[in-house]
Amino acid sequence: MTRLLLSAVSACALASVPVPAFADDHAGGESQAEAGAEQSSAALAELFETYNTAYLATNPETKSYRGIRDEDYGVWNNPSEAAERADYRLLQDVADQMEERFAREDLSAEDALSYRLFALTAERAEMLYPFRDLGYIFDHRRGPHTQMPAFLINIHRVSAPAHADAYVSRIYGMGPQLDALTAQARERAEAGVMPPDWVYPYIIADLEALIAAGNDNAVLKDFEGKVMALPVPEGEALDMAASATMWLGAAQEAWNTSALPAYQRLLDEMKRQQAFAPTDDGVWRLPNGDAYYAAQLKRYTTTDLTADEVHNIGLREVERIHGEMREIMAKVGFEGTLQDFFEFTRTGDQFFYETREAYLADAQAKLDAMEEKLPEYFGRLPKAPMIIKPVEAFREKSAGKAFYQSPAADGSRPGTYYVNLYNLRDMSKNELEALAYHEGFPGHHLQRALQTELGDLPPFRRYGGWTAYTEGWGLYTEELGKDMGFYEDPYSDFGRLGMELWRACRLVVDTGIHSKKWSREKAIQYLQDNTPNPEGDVVKAIERYITTPGQATAYMIGKLKIMELRGRAADQLGDDFDIRAFHDVVLLTGPVPLSILEENVMTWVNEQKGG
Repeated sequence: MTRLLLSAVSACALASVPVPAFADDHAGGESQAEAGAEQSSAALAELFETYNTAYLATNPETKSYRGIRDEDYGVWNNPSEAAERADYRLLQDVADQMEERFAREDLSAEDALSYRLFALTAERAEMLYPFRDLGYIFDHRRGPHTQMPAFLINIHRVSAPAHADAYVSRIYGMGPQLDALTAQARERAEAGVMPPDWVYPYIIADLEALIAAGNDNAVLKDFEGKVMALPVPEGEALDMAASATMWLGAAQEAWNTSALPAYQRLLDEMKRQQAFAPTDDGVWRLPNGDAYYAAQLKRYTTTDLTADEVHNIGLREVERIHGEMREIMAKVGFEGTLQDFFEFTRTGDQFFYETREAYLADAQAKLDAMEEKLPEYFGRLPKAPMIIKPVEAFREKSAGKAFYQSPAADGSRPGTYYVNLYNLRDMSKNELEALAYHEGFPGHHLQRALQTELGDLPPFRRYGGWTAYTEGWGLYTEELGKDMGFYEDPYSDFGRLGMELWRACRLVVDTGIHSKKWSREKAIQYLQDNTPNPEGDVVKAIERYITTPGQATAYMIGKLKIMELRGRAADQLGDDFDIRAFHDVVLLTGPVPLSILEENVMTWVNEQKGG
């Protein structure tokens, strides 16, 4: 059954969700309005749950992320345009039904918020839908060629024989999946939608390395480890050994007959495209590129800020942070210019680790100390644990310096802080604390694990997101760590400022590239002149911003709003301001657009003042 047909069936199911008829009398003296609100709440929750079921039925990979292992566990998402259109139509149909059947003013405050967020999710999808063919399917940082192996390694768990069968099935499915996406990339390239020329050597190198690995590739190695770790029932050792041999043979056959040939065809296509790839970097060169970039800014910042406004905010913040950095220069007794200090911290051997093990040990120690202090600043903490894990070898050369993966809702997978230790000279000791707080505690893990654990909220709120909120929170917590008494070493505090400066510069270079037609080289030079980051870090960052337009602007825009709201709340409440309560107000709704975050915080402030 295709995703389109499943979505049509699901839409029928959605239409059948009953709208309750409210009775005149209710037991226990309950008012008609209260009873009506309860029934509306139940009906709205049912509508959201039916949408969730319909969406999951056509998105088996999402089920795996959530820890659901059922009959679709061995299946990839349908990559077709029809499937994408069906998902879009499903979302719009449910939003239309919601607006037809429910009056927001008649709902409880929590339900009214869910109503608004679902409507805004549909509006965002509608805004972006005309530009759906302007994204790059394959680039140097992401794409199915690396995401599929990463998914199998990090998401596809094998705790029962059926899960091993499903893993083999997914390896077989990699061939058709890659072929379909290669064809789409070819069509987009013919329409002028393809990444700049410098992207292709990265993709080609990754593909050639994966192909050359043969049966020693990361996917088959991972599968072997998972199969060999399966529990052996008493008395069945020989049977399990035979099954393991069978599974490994089946996985190799699947790789060599399906996945590997498709990877070779993808490699051929990337080499073909490389010959005529464009040399300009910004999305302004794409069909309707200016409108596309404006939509991306609105999507990621959840504001109506123009590219010029974002650019100017960046310039302002860069100047502010440079001033704070000069104060640290004076504190440590450094003589020279700020750029001299940048050069000192980016090249001095004392600022870098010699081994991966030493980096990981220090990061874990910082996180352990932070975790102990969290109850002083947060009313509610997540139950899910978090681990630190180096980025896997097959993607560490092209992956970003750090990122986070949420835990599974069923507890089968912890939250994971990935740190890229491919080049230790790109991972300064000065930044270790701020990076760990951003990705782990009290940053992404605390926020996203809590979000997953908000069991009373509709699934779209527990698992969805608004980038300015999520990444703004991550950046906010870097500075929160200072408020909590960390960054005792002034160089570590300089590293914190360096990371904040990095996000301020993003506002400048992202808009510079995609709106002001800056070249890759001009953007690289701006970061080299204005940040302490090493050259490798700078180049990798600019290359990320080029292929993911607008996303990098979310961090600073979101952080500035959270800091503004905390300041306003503290000013208005004075001695009654409780930072634990403030953080709960921010976190316990799950992600929201910045305008709604402001409403939530100021409503809480007014309630505290009235009490």
